[in-house]
Amino acid sequence: MIKAGIVGGAGYTAGELIRLLIGHPEAELSHVQSKSHAGKKISEAHSDLEGQLDIDFTDQLPEQMDVVFLCSGHGRSAGLYPDLMRKGNNKIIDLSADFRIKSEDHDFVYGLPELNKDQISHADHIANPGCFATCIQLCLLPLADEGLLKDDIHVTAITGSTGAGQSFSATTHFSWRSNNASVYKPLKHQHVTEIMQSLKQLQPTLQNELLFIPLRGAFTRGILANAYTKCSMNEEVLQQLYKDYYQAHPFVQVTANAPDIKQVVNTNKAFIQVHKEGDQVLITGVIDNLLKGASGQAVQNMNLMFGFSEHAGLNLKSGAF
Repeated sequence: MIKAGIVGGAGYTAGELIRLLIGHPEAELSHVQSKSHAGKKISEAHSDLEGQLDIDFTDQLPEQMDVVFLCSGHGRSAGLYPDLMRKGNNKIIDLSADFRIKSEDHDFVYGLPELNKDQISHADHIANPGCFATCIQLCLLPLADEGLLKDDIHVTAITGSTGAGQSFSATTHFSWRSNNASVYKPLKHQHVTEIMQSLKQLQPTLQNELLFIPLRGAFTRGILANAYTKCSMNEEVLQQLYKDYYQAHPFVQVTANAPDIKQVVNTNKAFIQVHKEGDQVLITGVIDNLLKGASGQAVQNMNLMFGFSEHAGLNLKSGAF
């Protein structure tokens, strides 16, 4: 049994992590840090956990955990990392964007199992991918692996309100978000850089652009992405290419049917459909942004790091409605 700690424990992704870890057969959640909730019960931030967890929030960083998850938000992890290492926390999984881009300044492995499973299994430090980035990459990795991205890639994707985090803002409150949809950060979303980094890992000669239009949806959780680009290969061959690529990756299902967000909400699954129309290949993908797009993937990475079953603690079931 390994001991796990969480830094930044009051937000949505931390809440999901807590739920996953307290039900994990190989892990014990031993420490949850939050400056804003220090001294309070976990259930004061995550009310559904009342009676399930015996520890309170603390303002102290964990010491000598087997693994620490960083959920403090973008820009904060890099500052916390040296202190965590000094306290004997040698294995770290960061859910922020601070270490996703390769650099000589850090040794974090990009934690997309469908791209870097072997590296993750031997790593001490993991940079968990972004939620949009996860879904879009799962749509495109098999094409890049075969060197088939030879034209600009167009992506439109919509996410639920939890993707914006728990802090209140003008575009996240219910009266604005409900019965509404809007574009944000068109053609300049921060996840494009990490997506292109992964595609070029598989297809180093890639020179074309990825043109991404993100949308806010009137629902709480889930992502649906549509990616399309020119491709001469026929649909049947493309579908088999995707099935072969994901054969060793248990959470990705290649489907002949147009996928729905409801198929994946509250699970760590991804459903991918490949469709051909003329000279365009259209790939549609769906994930739960808080699980496969964040905390579920972080636990999947932990499982790989410690040699556990990839499914450990992640046999989650979606409700139909």
